[in-house]
Amino acid sequence: MGETTDKPMEIDGEKASADTSTAEEVPAAESAGEKHDGMEGAIPEVTNPSSSSSSSDSDTDSEEEEGVEQVEIETLESQLAENPWNYDAHVKYIHGLRKLGQIEKLRQARESMAEKFPLAPKIWQEWARDESSLNTSPEAFPEIEKLYERGVHEYLSVALWCDYLDFVQERDPLVLQCGPAGVLKMRNLFERALTAAGLHVLEGNKIWEAYREYEQAIFLVIDGSNKEEKDKQSHRVRALFQRQFSVPSIDLVSTLENYKLWEVEQGNSELDGIPANVVVAYKKALDMYSARKTYEDQLSNRDSSDADRLQYFMSYIKFEESCGDPARVQILYERAVSELPMYTELWAAYTSYVDKTLKVPNIVKDVYSRATRNCSWVGDLWVNYLLALERLGASETELRAVFEQSTQCVFQSFKEYLELFLTRVDSLRRRISINGAKQDGLEYTLIRETFQRAADYLSPELIGSDDLVRLYSYWARLEATLGKDVVAARGVWESLIKRSGSVFEVWQGYIAMETEMNHINEARLIYKRCYSKRFTGTGSEDICHSWLRFERENGSLGDFDLAMKKVIPRLQELEMFKTQQESRTGVPAKEKSLVVGNTMEKRKLTKTASDKKPPAKRQKKTAHELVDNSNTDLIKKPGDMTDAKKIDEVKAETSLMVAETNYKQQSIGDMKLKDSRPTYPDQCTAYVSNISLEASK
Repeated sequence: MGETTDKPMEIDGEKASADTSTAEEVPAAESAGEKHDGMEGAIPEVTNPSSSSSSSDSDTDSEEEEGVEQVEIETLESQLAENPWNYDAHVKYIHGLRKLGQIEKLRQARESMAEKFPLAPKIWQEWARDESSLNTSPEAFPEIEKLYERGVHEYLSVALWCDYLDFVQERDPLVLQCGPAGVLKMRNLFERALTAAGLHVLEGNKIWEAYREYEQAIFLVIDGSNKEEKDKQSHRVRALFQRQFSVPSIDLVSTLENYKLWEVEQGNSELDGIPANVVVAYKKALDMYSARKTYEDQLSNRDSSDADRLQYFMSYIKFEESCGDPARVQILYERAVSELPMYTELWAAYTSYVDKTLKVPNIVKDVYSRATRNCSWVGDLWVNYLLALERLGASETELRAVFEQSTQCVFQSFKEYLELFLTRVDSLRRRISINGAKQDGLEYTLIRETFQRAADYLSPELIGSDDLVRLYSYWARLEATLGKDVVAARGVWESLIKRSGSVFEVWQGYIAMETEMNHINEARLIYKRCYSKRFTGTGSEDICHSWLRFERENGSLGDFDLAMKKVIPRLQELEMFKTQQESRTGVPAKEKSLVVGNTMEKRKLTKTASDKKPPAKRQKKTAHELVDNSNTDLIKKPGDMTDAKKIDEVKAETSLMVAETNYKQQSIGDMKLKDSRPTYPDQCTAYVSNISLEASK
């Protein structure tokens, strides 16, 4: 970054500490007189000629220490190569390089960390000061200025702003010329600093004072003969004082005293120098400060935990919101996220506030950008970021860039990825539907590609879940409606069936799509494919009843008869299977899962439990009853079936089927009686024929 002068890095004379692992503990640079082994252009340490032997020993110790530090550097490099997102390793690596004075590696390490993480204000201060001390040429000024710009954008820091202002005043060639362009640049920078931090109750006065001192310095260098320019500059200084009087601050009283002294210096009496409106504003600011002093005192206690400080900030923010000044609310949020950048609820509240209250495009984008940079693992922040950009009318290029950035993050659950993909699809669908014609490069193929990416990524993890059905259902519907491709819509469902064909909701969704489009024959074919499948829970029964209802509402008599012929035996089979399961366990099938879940506990029957009557078992419906119920419905609807003879035929046919089934069941039962007593391999079975129902644990 520009030229490197023969100076060691120095920051406020503080020596770098070796025990650094967090952003708040980033070391300061070594003082100007300390030795920097291996630093480019470092000034050698001056030794005492009378102590040559001790100097030799210290040199040996220094070399050994440097060797150890170099090994630590190499270890940290290996750690970062393996895991570039190791925050603590980045901090330690930068500290080690800085201590050894390896300038080029240090620059690369800082840039690498800044690409992956937002840097704390202290890190930016250290970085900018190092570069400023190493590069004093005018050519190096723009690069260092960019560092300060990056730093003040990341977090609110009055100290960093003051460093920035001092640096520009002392090193900017344009400002040093004291010409109109330089003065204008400096004033604009001061105004930016006031906008960012001037409302800070405890520290904002530092920027106000620096601004006044700059304007007063200009006032002093103006020639006394130029009375017009002198009066104009005097008015600027007075206006700054009066602006500050309207801002609640910890040092309002001392500011008023300084103002009185300044007016006296200008030849005005104390009483004449303070207008009535300024006095009113001053008293109002004092009252505002008094109302906030309790909150500020809480935040001034550095011994409080982060959790407590979060509560202090949230209470303070709630108070400011009740006062109705958005600027004060925003700066309080900025103070909070600067101190507690890893608290997701804080960023969530801040983004929601600027999104719903401020609604200033640049501010909304900036806050969301920093929120996702600080808490990249929170899917909701990315989802809300995309929605905010869409509300602001962002281009497809900007939306796509943010979406692609979000897909590179590691979320805590796959459902967060699903919501992210669906939000992207929602946005594309809305804009394509509204615009109609292709605008901003929007085509339906973008939706299809997004769905395909989501399916490829999420299907292995969400297989068989409702979330996966939700994704494919949405995809198929858009293929049919927005994409105008029914074949593609069916292809979506077919691909899901290959993955989750044993899930009842998959077939149900497929049938629902065909039914909504009035594709009756296609829906019927799907019923024929799936009615005999075994689904979890009551899905097998549900699909059978669903088919009968479908044919009753949409099919002909022949279609209904065919469905009955297929469904009734299937229902009997399911009922028989359930009966067998209950007879084996002694527990209704729907309660079996509860028994299985408690196999690791001893079974016990307390007196209270034995006194209670067990719930009545659901009466099993025979095939006769199923047919009777179905035919009753048919008789109530003459349009469906009016021929009583056909009803009797169906009853007769079903009776034969029932008789045959009962005969088979009886034969199976006789065969089981011939077998010896079954063995139970589990360790939970107990024979209770001779045991009291009241047993101890």
